[in-house]
Amino acid sequence: MDSLFLNLSFEMMIVALGVSALAGVIKGTVGFGMPMIMISGLSTFVEPELALAGLLMPTVATNVLQALRQGPKAALTSVKKFKYFLMAGFVTLIASAQLVRVVSSDVLLLVIGVPVAVFALIQLIGFRPNLKRTTPAIETGVGAFAGLIGGMSGVWGAPTVLYLTALNTEKSDQMRVQGVIYGLGALALVGAHIGSGVLRAETFPFSLAMVPPAMAGMWLGGHVQNRIDQAAFRKATLLVLVVAALNLVRRTLMG
Repeated sequence: MDSLFLNLSFEMMIVALGVSALAGVIKGTVGFGMPMIMISGLSTFVEPELALAGLLMPTVATNVLQALRQGPKAALTSVKKFKYFLMAGFVTLIASAQLVRVVSSDVLLLVIGVPVAVFALIQLIGFRPNLKRTTPAIETGVGAFAGLIGGMSGVWGAPTVLYLTALNTEKSDQMRVQGVIYGLGALALVGAHIGSGVLRAETFPFSLAMVPPAMAGMWLGGHVQNRIDQAAFRKATLLVLVVAALNLVRRTLMG
């Protein structure tokens, strides 16, 4: 196991699998949050680059499942509806992914932590921007920003959720759209980080090992969603994201 997972100890692997499962539970309940939880949790005890590699394969697997929950036709409709977002995000994601190997770990952690903390705090205080309609320019701008931070950190859910919320997207539609956007983004991110060297022979087994607990967690989260108050759990999830994000910022500023 050591040779396959870059000399991670058995105990560290167990913790990593637990982080993946927790991220899956959160995603299964609210439709987002997996990359945020995984990058925050894993980078506590492994290098940010390995944490980024670790979240890639489970992110692809869970988002494909989420995107196709209502069938391929519904997923294709979402692709057409948000084509400007997807195209802009793809371009900036590919470009920014190449910076991972040249940007310091401290900068990378700040790129992840600050946007996630701001996003979660905005949601917690109850701010809900309301867009009665969108335009190609607005959609392109949000998509480009999401791709920019997503390429470097693997986390692009914050601006995506904020945008969909501002459009008052219906719950089931929003879950599907998130799956489509995150799924296509995750596929692009995998390709980009094969090119950047983040996902390679040494890190791929680690990423693949994160898939089963993530899928199991997502399944559990789907059941949790039906049994508890969604608003209360979403608030608890946002609190977790704030703590995780601020922990990354603390590590960067205080060492």
